[in-house]
Amino acid sequence: MTKSEYENACKTHFGEEYFRKLSNARVAVAGLGGLGSHISVMLARSCIGTLHLIDFDTVDISNLNRQEYYLSHLGKPKTECLKEKLLEINPYLNIIADNIKVTEDNIEELFGNEKIVCEAFDNADRKAMLVNGLLTNFPDITLVSGSGMAGYADSNMIKTRKIFRNFYMCGDEKSGKENGLPLMAARVSICAGHQANKVIQLILEEGM
Repeated sequence: MTKSEYENACKTHFGEEYFRKLSNARVAVAGLGGLGSHISVMLARSCIGTLHLIDFDTVDISNLNRQEYYLSHLGKPKTECLKEKLLEINPYLNIIADNIKVTEDNIEELFGNEKIVCEAFDNADRKAMLVNGLLTNFPDITLVSGSGMAGYADSNMIKTRKIFRNFYMCGDEKSGKENGLPLMAARVSICAGHQANKVIQLILEEGM
């Protein structure tokens, strides 16, 4: 498939204007587990031009019940496996992959060039660290975060809520594995869909 063939197919689906906005957009995804791996796939299928993938972990067998990985990926870096998969979806996608753990010390280095960041960590402390670090150091970054998608409760409990000007929260904001609930593919992917959809909305409606 040539680049022009791919782009023409995208334009057929999205139209010239939407394709231009999507293909010029750049999005960072921090954490490539149940949320982040699904978000990345959805954005790749939506013709986003550049994805910045950030995770330090390798694929474990415990990931296979809800994340976008396969048996052949076990033991390999998530950044590497997801990059390979995304390029099968869109071979012309520009991918920046950082196989690194996000800390308070490297937030500025990792996210200094971003306009939109999807927070997709599965640890509450790391979520808080990233959210606080981004909103403190980069007041112009738009952050789309996820909280509360465990178990199998009503799908419609998962919402997208604007916390303030540039901070959106997706999920039911209460159901987590710390409550003894399992993380299951269906509900996790619903929350990931909310995050990906909010990103697309921001790009198409606000020109981000």
